[in-house]
Amino acid sequence: MEKQGLLIDYEFCTGCHSCEVACKQEHEYPAGKWGIKVNEFTQQISEKRMEITYLPFPTDLCNLCHQRTSHGELPACVKHCQAACMTFGNITDLVASMVKKPKMVLFSPK
Repeated sequence: MEKQGLLIDYEFCTGCHSCEVACKQEHEYPAGKWGIKVNEFTQQISEKRMEITYLPFPTDLCNLCHQRTSHGELPACVKHCQAACMTFGNITDLVASMVKKPKMVLFSPK
């Protein structure tokens, strides 16, 4: 079986934190523990304009919801992503998708 991964198109992440909430509920993580954490980066573009970029970042606790994916379901973060900017699949297919866009990151657990 080919290695699975999570592709995140952070150009379209709105910072809604649905992935964080879904992950915490799925795994019953206590306060302060995250399987995925949305990080916020700000950049001053001009005197009147600021750009905010959100990047969902899987932590060491992320196993891509192995208990879900082994039954053909999507990881909780992907299922509940309101911006539909997360894709789960095999690494080869996800890498091919990355060629099309510059603002993507690929995560694959150990």
